[in-house]
Amino acid sequence: MKARAKSTTAHNQSHQLRIIGGQWRGRKLRIADVEGLRPTGDRIRETLFNWLAPEIRDARCLDLFSGSGALGLEALSRGAAYACMIEKDARAAAQLRTNLDLLQAAYGEVHQTDTLTFLRQKNQAEPFSIVFIDPPFDLNLWQSCIDALDAGNWLAEAASIYIESGLDAPYGTPAHWTLHRDKRAGSVNYRLYYHEPER
Repeated sequence: MKARAKSTTAHNQSHQLRIIGGQWRGRKLRIADVEGLRPTGDRIRETLFNWLAPEIRDARCLDLFSGSGALGLEALSRGAAYACMIEKDARAAAQLRTNLDLLQAAYGEVHQTDTLTFLRQKNQAEPFSIVFIDPPFDLNLWQSCIDALDAGNWLAEAASIYIESGLDAPYGTPAHWTLHRDKRAGSVNYRLYYHEPER
């Protein structure tokens, strides 16, 4: 019985997300039990949101592969005005909506759709000031997302774009994206770019 209880506890902890900063700091939220769901780790998130601290308040955020909601929910907790979260998996999207309701986060919105399908529509709303690109590494979607973002009126002037990838991810960025921060944690690279309007 003890072994089973311990196993159940470990399972429950592995399917939880902890908000690490802002108004919901310390809140633990359930994560959908979806194969391959890989929330951004606490240490990487802490570093990322330290980078974003000067611009997170009142930002409009676009989280392209939301999964657990680790980035979009963390952004809202730290004062973002709006977070648009894209998630293809129906169970993960449903759990994201449940967590937004639990947090009474009126300024979070979940779209259950394919990310590239979403991006290939031209954006008719206000552009986003912060974008998170953290796709499943095995799908190699970085370049497609970068190209679609740049072509579709998604990025505000001076927008920040976060990219999380494996060490050898094959992507390039436009000349008017400037690399601001670049770090490695184990087998993960994470980078923050600034979008500068083309002259």
